[in-house]
Amino acid sequence: MGEVSFNLTPVDTKPSRRYRKGSKYDPVLDAFMAGTDALVAVEIAGKDANYIRTQLNKRIDAKNLRVKVSVVNNITYLEK
Repeated sequence: MGEVSFNLTPVDTKPSRRYRKGSKYDPVLDAFMAGTDALVAVEIAGKDANYIRTQLNKRIDAKNLRVKVSVVNNITYLEK
């Protein structure tokens, strides 16, 4: 077996984890809330409709919005 080179350094505390502020899906929700339409279809290039629904639902819960997300025939819809 070969030797492994390593270094141990003592530390006092672990650094706190850095969380990302917001989400790349926030602009979608912000634009919908700023608009006057009650129902819109959402398309994001390269993303599946069910994946979009999941991500938008997470942001809706985090922002406490009164918006409904649904998927019909592989198209994501936002509804006020």
